[in-house]
Amino acid sequence: MLQIQGFVFNFASENTYIIYNENKNAWLIDPGNMSGQETEAISNFITENGLKIQKILLTHAHIDHVFGLQWAFDTFKVPVTMHQEDQEVLDMLQASGIRFGMQIDPVKVEVKYINEGDELDLDGEKFTIYHVPGHSPGSVVYHNARQKFMISGDVLFEGSIGRTDLYKGNYDQLIEGIRSKLFTLDDDTKVFSGHGNPTTIGFEKQYNPFLK
Repeated sequence: MLQIQGFVFNFASENTYIIYNENKNAWLIDPGNMSGQETEAISNFITENGLKIQKILLTHAHIDHVFGLQWAFDTFKVPVTMHQEDQEVLDMLQASGIRFGMQIDPVKVEVKYINEGDELDLDGEKFTIYHVPGHSPGSVVYHNARQKFMISGDVLFEGSIGRTDLYKGNYDQLIEGIRSKLFTLDDDTKVFSGHGNPTTIGFEKQYNPFLK
């Protein structure tokens, strides 16, 4: 049985997740830890639970989701899994930092690209990859069908969707992706978003004002 631990990090209240199992094997998703205190919090959780980080996953590469990416790569020495279409977003990290008044070093990590329909495996637990652009060009969702949950990044929120006024954002594309890929899943599928509270596909079908 998989466990999910969430952390709320940085000025954007971004959700970083760790998924792990009884074997202590784990994935780190969207490391947004920005301060020393935030890095200590996630490090302590990993150490105290004896977790072995086997993958670093990105739902997308916007600045608030990758503040801790270099730390994670240097610490755990595993490739960063992401969609190729967001490589250019990651490469723009310094420029993004300047817009927020921050000096950020370029990220130097080993990257492994994933595509729509790929599967990732955590000790027999399968995760299907859905490419759902519109918030960013390479936004992906990680879906576990057996336990009926997904990590949606900034694609879908409780009562909202990802903003589409950023670089290569596309409102129509995002709405179509949610409807054709995520809304075909079971209504009780739980959605762990990049910001805010968890929700379900059924709730969003009924109440999300952008998707009614």
